Amino acid sequence: MAKKNQRRTKSRIVSAAWKLFYEQGYEDTTIEEIIEVSGTSKGSFYHYFEGKDALLGSLAYMMDEKYEELEPEISEDMDCYEVLLYLNRELMIMIEESINLDLLTELYSTQLTTRGEKPLLDHDRTYYKVIRRVITRGRERGELIRDLSVSEMVRYYSMCERALLYEWCLRKGEYSLPEEAAKKLPLMLKSLRA
Repeated sequence: MAKKNQRRTKSRIVSAAWKLFYEQGYEDTTIEEIIEVSGTSKGSFYHYFEGKDALLGSLAYMMDEKYEELEPEISEDMDCYEVLLYLNRELMIMIEESINLDLLTELYSTQLTTRGEKPLLDHDRTYYKVIRRVITRGRERGELIRDLSVSEMVRYYSMCERALLYEWCLRKGEYSLPEEAAKKLPLMLKSLRA
């Protein structure tokens, strides 16, 4: 129970921070505002984060929350290809509607230069666990090729998603991310179908 409460507290801080970053920008958001909007304490904030910069990497955990929210909605009747496209579409909608483009760009740049944690590559995250379950089920049902391992397919899928996001950042969000992903991801994943 305590672990669940801790996760909830951290999640409230992350959600409040990204909401404020989106509404007023990263530079104009203070730690005090994040604490106030999250309904937590200064001690709780510093228990989970060294400072505001540490929140940049927390976008990965917002993606995890989205996948946790979506997983119960996945029908057993859907083939894994449809599930992967559904998860991607919902994630891209969430990102376009609630993540500031400059912050997303900043996250990607910090992941390239940081020597510490790289949350986008943390395979213990919910994101990777959900994708692994979907791909494993697809393999068991004969919906996916057997030439690659489940781990290789999970890595390929996440690379495709990062490519879509990275290109969108490079292009300064000049097009609809969900629409572009709906056109490109099926082409990227086509080679995985049995």
